[in-house]
Amino acid sequence: MRASLHTVGCRLNQAETAVLAGRLKQQGYELVEYGRPTDLLVLNTCSVTDHAEKDCRYEIRRTLRHSPGAFVAVTGCYAQTGANVLRHIPGVDLIVGAQYKMDLPVYLPSPHSLRKRPTPELLHTRAIGRDDFAMEGTGEYDSTRANLKIQDGCSFMCSFCIIPFARGHERSRRFDDIVREADALAAKGHRELVLTGVNLGQYSHQGRSIVDLIRRLESVAVDRIRISSIEPTTVHDDLLECMAASGKLCRYLHIPLQSGDDGILKRMNRRYTVKDYAALIDRAMTLMPDLGLGTDLMVGFPGEGDAEFGGTEAIARDIPFAYFHVFSYSTRPGTAAAHFDDSVPSAVVRARSLALATLSRAKRLAFYQRYTGRPVQVLFEGTDDAGRWTGHTDNYLRVAVASGEDLQNRIRTAVVTGTMDGLAVGHLSA
Repeated sequence: MRASLHTVGCRLNQAETAVLAGRLKQQGYELVEYGRPTDLLVLNTCSVTDHAEKDCRYEIRRTLRHSPGAFVAVTGCYAQTGANVLRHIPGVDLIVGAQYKMDLPVYLPSPHSLRKRPTPELLHTRAIGRDDFAMEGTGEYDSTRANLKIQDGCSFMCSFCIIPFARGHERSRRFDDIVREADALAAKGHRELVLTGVNLGQYSHQGRSIVDLIRRLESVAVDRIRISSIEPTTVHDDLLECMAASGKLCRYLHIPLQSGDDGILKRMNRRYTVKDYAALIDRAMTLMPDLGLGTDLMVGFPGEGDAEFGGTEAIARDIPFAYFHVFSYSTRPGTAAAHFDDSVPSAVVRARSLALATLSRAKRLAFYQRYTGRPVQVLFEGTDDAGRWTGHTDNYLRVAVASGEDLQNRIRTAVVTGTMDGLAVGHLSA
């Protein structure tokens, strides 16, 4: 029987989907590329915006058009927060909420009895366990880079965010279980591990912090360890010092800012001021001048006037970001911000988003141009449409070179000779 898995949403969802794929493969399923005919669809969903929820509904309909007999199992954040909507979508057979997500393969019918159901089965609890956890299996990836889930849930309760309702309170993966999967991923040939979670910097298991975990993972047979998005109040000096001194931890940080106005940050229930954030970045850049730095910026949060947006635009320009992701505020039912009534007109939101996206492209180009004429270490991942080998440096510079060699999954020195939006072009060092 064929199984197709698809992820809507974040890198953490991708990590979970990969582990589910590995377990289905162990059960005898043939994994097929999403979009091809299949007997089973596992859809790992997102609910962070209403657009993400629409994507989930579209992907179900899309699969059933080419595979009308496919058994459709839906899990992820939308399965937790929108189960009552999903159960009325034609063609859905199984809905698995957050508490049961990683046990989804157990709840599937056996492959020989996989059949469409007249009504979906719902496995869902409002409460989500708070205990530290382990995960059975190893992620199944085709890439040189593999995600490694180390943490789940969040207790920060930002006023715009539905994730605490979708994933529950903070909890950490057991230390030894992380190391087990890391070793298994290394044995499968992956050369870079990306640590993922909802609130990574809050990782804590039996008194061991994220820095303790990183130091243990440095003995795993991979070349790089990368941290995904991490909250500013959880980036402490010991983590920055570890990153600056490490031979494996990538000099890269994605630290969400959201707004450059203290009043908006307070309404968002963020736990820092603009001054706090700028001081953190100053410490990081002093230790690591070549740090690749990204952020998230939210546009259109209730109460964001011209002055408040101007503060965001100013700090986005002043801080040495390599890029930023721009998000439009989306009202999420059940969050505190859903009760705010001073919304921003959609036309204004679009104009501000465009302004920040334009600034991000300029910042990315400037970051790339710093490396013209310089040698960089690139982990090559594949080829682009032009037939060039592409990969990333540890600080997330994307580099392309023309070469007749097979560079897949290899780290080589390249010299950057030119740059464009989102790509540095160069040649292999002699």
